[in-house]
Amino acid sequence: MSKGDTRTKKAEYFEKLKSLLEEYPSIFIVNVDNVGSNQMHQIRHALRGNAVVLMGKNTMVRRALKILVNDNPQYERLLPHVKGNIGFVFTKGDLKETRDSILSNRVRAPAKAGAVAPVDVFVPAGNTGMEPGKTSFFQALGVPTKIARGTIEIINQMHLVKAGAKVGASEATLLNMLNISPFTYGLTVLQIYDNGTTFHPSVLDIEESTLIDHLLSGVKTIAAISLQIGYPTIASVPHSLINGFKKLLAISVTTEYTFAASEKIKQYLADPSAFAAAAPVAETATETKESAPAKQEEPEEESDEDMGLDLFG
Repeated sequence: MSKGDTRTKKAEYFEKLKSLLEEYPSIFIVNVDNVGSNQMHQIRHALRGNAVVLMGKNTMVRRALKILVNDNPQYERLLPHVKGNIGFVFTKGDLKETRDSILSNRVRAPAKAGAVAPVDVFVPAGNTGMEPGKTSFFQALGVPTKIARGTIEIINQMHLVKAGAKVGASEATLLNMLNISPFTYGLTVLQIYDNGTTFHPSVLDIEESTLIDHLLSGVKTIAAISLQIGYPTIASVPHSLINGFKKLLAISVTTEYTFAASEKIKQYLADPSAFAAAAPVAETATETKESAPAKQEEPEEESDEDMGLDLFG
């Protein structure tokens, strides 16, 4: 490729990155280790209409961002995360839904020697179907076996590879012999950029109720501190107004000063019986209605006046 072609490609990439940054408010910075071209094609297809995937060399991405930072300082927050085997997923959609869509496309893969295990790998107990001649191979790895019906049987489940450890050649061979593909690979979200701020993807798992509880707790703390030191804030002003009103009432009931809100309180303190008299009346009426004796049946001699006819029958 000539230098002219290289410059053209760099210019095209710069314009592509610039237009995407201007169009989309949110970006997922994703790790693409062990993601093949075919899987990447499937991921692009799955995200079509909701997000756009952009890959590029880190040096080219950093160079482009440093130029764009002059007019858009917020892009500087992306620079520390442009390292390793990463890519960008641009979106205008719901962050949680987009994150789930990105992570859902995973491909199962066999263990390769030298690969770092993303999860713990276990060899299950059971018959392997292998001939007894391979028993020594299992013994070398410390896998407990026995011969059953002419084949090798693993006695107990074996923890073969720990998460974060490198897969050895022997472990990889054994897993392949047993047709165990323990790993799944796909895009992993490292960081999220949203309208000028960056944060860890775990933030998306925080429930709204948790955020509200933390906010209310913070408001209460600010209000308490503000009231204690006598420094008014938005959180403390309502409490200050209520406390001030209570003090005015206290002054009003202990002096001759009166205002509309304190008149009823002063009237009550002057003659509590006037307020207490109204309540029993209602209660007495209710009690009278509930406890009124049932109407007594008319004597049998009075029923004779109906001439033996039941008017309500």
